[in-house]
Amino acid sequence: MDLLNIATILCIGLLIGVELAVSAFINPVVWKLDLAAQARAFPLFGHRLGRAMPVWYIAGLLLLVSETISHRHGALFGLLAIAIVFWGAAIALSLLSLVPINNRMVRMDANGFTESAQRELRKWDSLHRVRVSLLVIAMIFFLAGIGI
Repeated sequence: MDLLNIATILCIGLLIGVELAVSAFINPVVWKLDLAAQARAFPLFGHRLGRAMPVWYIAGLLLLVSETISHRHGALFGLLAIAIVFWGAAIALSLLSLVPINNRMVRMDANGFTESAQRELRKWDSLHRVRVSLLVIAMIFFLAGIGI
């Protein structure tokens, strides 16, 4: 296994782990807090993750593209291309749906945590699960594409 494979596995694997943790552990716990605590917690998480994740997503995409280029003559090239498609779909979903909701929630104060804002967060949560699924599928195609 070469250095590029290791870097890609670590980058996208850890990103998927963080996204899965948000979906499976962080959000379910925050939803159990009282409304005032939720109103404070969601903007904090949104701000912190909203700064780190774009860089991480782009790094993952660039690594996947590099892997695909380096395996362009291999028999499993198509699987790597499919991984890029799923990763790209996750990015598109993020940019078109999740980021706008996140940006609104980051600007929200405790008084702005209305029923409408709560519905929007639940919508974000549902769309986030779709994103996590796309990322996991991308990882599966990537691993199959490098022969693991």
